[in-house]
Amino acid sequence: MLLKSCCIYSIGVCSLLTLILGISLVLSNVFPHFIQSLVKKEVVLKNGTEAFEAWENPPAPIYMQFYFFNVTNPLEVLDGDRPAVVEIGPYTYREYRPMEQVDFQDNGTKVTAVNTKTYIFQRNMSRGPESDLIRTVNIPAVTVMERFKDHSIMANLISSYMKSTGEGLFTTHTVGELLWGYEDSLLKALKLVQPDLDDVFGLFYKNNASNDGEYVFFTGQQNYKDFARVDTWNGESSLSWWTSDECNMINGTNGASFHPVITKNETLYMFSSDLCRSLYALYEEDVTVKGIPGYRFSPPSMVFANVTVNPANAGFCVPAENCLGSGVLNVSPCKQGAPIIMSSPHFYQADEKFVQDVFGMKPIKEQHQTVIDINPVGISIIISLSAPEYDTNLTSARKQMDYRDIDN
Repeated sequence: MLLKSCCIYSIGVCSLLTLILGISLVLSNVFPHFIQSLVKKEVVLKNGTEAFEAWENPPAPIYMQFYFFNVTNPLEVLDGDRPAVVEIGPYTYREYRPMEQVDFQDNGTKVTAVNTKTYIFQRNMSRGPESDLIRTVNIPAVTVMERFKDHSIMANLISSYMKSTGEGLFTTHTVGELLWGYEDSLLKALKLVQPDLDDVFGLFYKNNASNDGEYVFFTGQQNYKDFARVDTWNGESSLSWWTSDECNMINGTNGASFHPVITKNETLYMFSSDLCRSLYALYEEDVTVKGIPGYRFSPPSMVFANVTVNPANAGFCVPAENCLGSGVLNVSPCKQGAPIIMSSPHFYQADEKFVQDVFGMKPIKEQHQTVIDINPVGISIIISLSAPEYDTNLTSARKQMDYRDIDN
């Protein structure tokens, strides 16, 4: 009887000590630190791991939504009035973006891959069919005129051709044609004297079922913070379009994933070949997306600020010293010389003069801000993404990523 009582007493004491030890470990953050340490070691791009599978073929459904600005007063614009536009959309496409041609190098510390993207139209998530007509700026004509503006003979020939065919500075095409390409009569005529010229134009021409080149990523094997970080793109460790080394840097991941154990005081760097530059995002607030806790990161206004606000952006002035206002980026050097200026939709975070110059611009943070919601532990997967990736203020492309189609 005495032995039984002693055993019960001993078990009770051990249980109490275990409980006290467990509470102490929780209060001292030992368990969270242990889990984080384990995650840092296990989350590596390596065949057979969950991290590699999620990186190779992202599980969350991704949707690209296009919005077009339909010009309602083309004749008045030609007479000098400011353009008036009406936003039409969305036209939604499911985006598939698997990593292909995957090859591990340097004892598993790096991996090469191409990120092939395919877009499938989603009629049930769109305003209308791809056959909807949009009146917008005649980008091929504007590009050709810009290219030959200093060649009087060619400029006169182009002007005469446009008058004879009735082609003007505005054109009407279907959504599908504007996105994926159509044969342009002016480009076709110029091809007679310049055979290597492509006579098809589209904002995303040749971008469906294609990739933007070969990437070399770090696997995170040597340092967890290098997980999925870009080492080189198309064989280069830096860009050549801009006028400073800092602006030509390729920083961070490709924006599809980030290293494990994200903290609120981190700066998340990413490289976007669509924007032709690297950018960064800062912590904004805690969020919960479909029951999943996360941190919301967003690029601050300094990323696209004028040189008077952010002198580091001087390298994006092309040609040198030709600096635009805040919130816009001249990407003509990386778009075959086409006069394309990119911004957030509706000139969000841009100088007020740009908003006032186009009737119909209504920048709203909740609709037009780029936000990345990240689960900070594990693979630091993106649980929600709203990113205005491509906006010429003629066409706006916004990417949405979430888990609404994923079973728990």
